[in-house]
Amino acid sequence: MINSQEIKNGMCLLIEGQYYFVIEFLHVKPGKGNTFMRTKLKNVKTGKVLDRTYQIGVKLEDVQISKRPHQFLYKEGDDQYVFMNNETFEQINIDKVQIQGVEFLKEGDNVDVVSHDDLVLYAELPAKVVLTVTYTEPGLKGDTATNTLKPATVETGATVRVPLFINEGEAIVVDTRTGDYLERAVSGLKK
Repeated sequence: MINSQEIKNGMCLLIEGQYYFVIEFLHVKPGKGNTFMRTKLKNVKTGKVLDRTYQIGVKLEDVQISKRPHQFLYKEGDDQYVFMNNETFEQINIDKVQIQGVEFLKEGDNVDVVSHDDLVLYAELPAKVVLTVTYTEPGLKGDTATNTLKPATVETGATVRVPLFINEGEAIVVDTRTGDYLERAVSGLKK
């Protein structure tokens, strides 16, 4: 248990049987009246963001979480993914909806699995991944001045909008949080 004035970004709270991460907090000291904490909380399962206000001194149930590296091994069925803990070599199944950026996940990739005791809250890919373009319309050489984008399919099967000059077989850097093309991958960068 913690007091409401101890809330920090990234902290996990158990509220009404649901897990929430603190994504924003503000300590408010009005001219008149009591001090309070204004927070934005993100539900781990649904992704919904709640705005909550707490008076100073209110007790909240904080949850101790652990973040461990896991390697993606294979997909089991339509929505189960099997991961191996890089430290203990134990295998766990994680549901597709609990993996952030799942459409950019390929075998052998490492992710951070966030859990409380033995309950997996979510799995998170790195912010940027390098993927190879497997299909796109032929590129236009020298067309780097416009911001026109075209669809391209990457090796995981996801579709990413890329500039016109990108061709099949090229490695690109993709933001896993938004699905946006960031840049061409520098040669020598791990794929």
